[in-house]
Amino acid sequence: MTLQEEQLRIIELVRQLNQYAHEYYVQDRPTVEDFVYDKLYQELVDLEAKHPSLIQEDSPTQRVGGIVSAGFEKVTHEIPLYSLNDAFSEADLVAFDRRVTRVLGYAPRYTCELKIDGLSISLRYENGKFVRGATRGDGTIGENITENIKTVRSIPLELTQPYSMEVRGECYMPKTSFVQLNQGREEAGLEVFANPRNAAAGSLRQLDSKVTAQRQLSSFIYTVADAGMLHVTNQEEALKELGTLGFKINPESRVCETIEEVWAYINEYQLTRSELPYDIDGVVIKVNEFNAQDNLGFTVRAPRWAIAYKFPPEEVETTIEAIEWTIGRTGVVTPTAVMTPVKVAGTTVSRASLHNRDYIEAKDIRLNDQVVIYKAGDIIPEVAYVITDKRPADSQVYDIPTRCPVCESELVHLAEEVALRCVNPKCPAQMKEGLNHFVSRNAMNIDGLGPRILEQLFEKNLVHDVADLYTLTESDFLQLDKVKEKSANNFLEAIQKSKENSAERLLFGLGIRHVGAKAAKILLEHFGDIVTLSQASKEDIANLYSIGQVIADSVVNYFDHDEVRELIAEFQAAGVNLRYLGKTASDLATIDSVFKDKRIVLTGKLSHFTREEAKAKIENLGGTIVGSVSKKTDFVIAGEEAGSKLTKATTLGITVWTEAEMVAALETEGQG
Repeated sequence: MTLQEEQLRIIELVRQLNQYAHEYYVQDRPTVEDFVYDKLYQELVDLEAKHPSLIQEDSPTQRVGGIVSAGFEKVTHEIPLYSLNDAFSEADLVAFDRRVTRVLGYAPRYTCELKIDGLSISLRYENGKFVRGATRGDGTIGENITENIKTVRSIPLELTQPYSMEVRGECYMPKTSFVQLNQGREEAGLEVFANPRNAAAGSLRQLDSKVTAQRQLSSFIYTVADAGMLHVTNQEEALKELGTLGFKINPESRVCETIEEVWAYINEYQLTRSELPYDIDGVVIKVNEFNAQDNLGFTVRAPRWAIAYKFPPEEVETTIEAIEWTIGRTGVVTPTAVMTPVKVAGTTVSRASLHNRDYIEAKDIRLNDQVVIYKAGDIIPEVAYVITDKRPADSQVYDIPTRCPVCESELVHLAEEVALRCVNPKCPAQMKEGLNHFVSRNAMNIDGLGPRILEQLFEKNLVHDVADLYTLTESDFLQLDKVKEKSANNFLEAIQKSKENSAERLLFGLGIRHVGAKAAKILLEHFGDIVTLSQASKEDIANLYSIGQVIADSVVNYFDHDEVRELIAEFQAAGVNLRYLGKTASDLATIDSVFKDKRIVLTGKLSHFTREEAKAKIENLGGTIVGSVSKKTDFVIAGEEAGSKLTKATTLGITVWTEAEMVAALETEGQG
């Protein structure tokens, strides 16, 4: 291509990739497979490397981070970010409604919005271009986090209109990202985050923006500092207009005619908050009409036209009965509190991770302590604090173990880690954990081979590594306790079936540090098979979209061992598939099915397929399986005992299919 042709190609690639990213991160409705995006992204990287002067400000390559700041400069907000007065009961809301009605002389309509538990941000645009991002700070002075904000892919670098404006919103960490981040940190021996809000705040305030880029943050924008720019008359219209400009808007907002409707909205989301893919800690109620807001005005610190209802913290009291120490497949030794069973956020909890030695010492947790627990992000049971007033007089400080509880090797405390680690490579616990991970549902999915069976196989020296599973015979299984011919044959059939898995499952099952299920799929979509991946350079791997240097180093270092090469050879000899079998973007482009480009929720118990089988079949026909029901959901497939997701779908008027209708549609498409 000529220089002019390459410049035009760069412009077109930026436009196309930004559109794909908007569909994925903002609309939650991807139109192309990751493979297509990655291929175009790499083409753009190559062209920009050839012509650095042609790099555009809104290029997706500018979102990967890499700029390291010495610190954050201060930013003065020309229009302050006000706090909100809080409400904690229905009576508080009724009193708020009375005050507003008395001043206005009529009962207004209210916009209810979920109160996202993240970090408040302010974004400045000039002529439609993103120029600055800042934290809320004290409402008047915040910190400049522009480079980190650029890595949040739901935030547009260019608006659909050339407006000069400042918008406010919340940057948050989705629950799945929070769980993955903490699991990774725990496996690496690092301190975990207490909740998604702390994780989001810590990620946005990283001096190295590349770290922020890896944290998978998202955002919701909820207001304009000066709404006059939008030519709208109320909050409902403003949210819709912000959506058309390219911002991600929370789909759960609702206009309520009365304060009674507001209270019903609050109760609805207080019951279902745990099902949302992000953490909320309440509901924000705003007078909908802007002229009414102007009439009501502000106090020194807060608007008179809005209030934040705070959900009461769901904390319960229980007793620490024991502390168990388990060894993960990376050697990290993790303490777990065994507690008197108690119900928290809808489920019965009897165990909670204590994470590491420092955590126990910082909270001074002891055996038989009375403690208060809660669920971080509505997911993970955590110990909030010890009720020291109820501690027995003869209580003793808990002794942290110095030796591995399994192999008796001395535990080490590596520099820059908070965890204790067993560094014995032959530690049986690590090897058993590796086997458990390999057969798990998201890895090779070998049905029936649970921890009890695997432990017996290991103890009887029938397996030493994961490849040995493929050499087992019926007579091997019959040596195990309570295993008869039928069970033995079921195990062998499940092992045989796993040989046919697409290779991203095998790659994930190998337990390579930092390589999760998603990264495994991205790697094999690109390289095609495990042998080719094992021969790839760090540079080739790191350049893949959303992979990066940490994963690249880990993958190359893993395959650079003779033992690993021998393991792969054993898989090949056993007939285990090493190739990626998923459909490429070009395959999906030719599909015309009822599922294509649809956002689908699976709920309830399925009898014809497993949940994973149904998901795979629908995705092979171009559909996308999502975890929660929203206005953007196209239809819900409801199995037996479907619960709140079915109720919400019915409330929102979303089409609901029975499992039989799904099976019939799949059979029509040749996937039954």
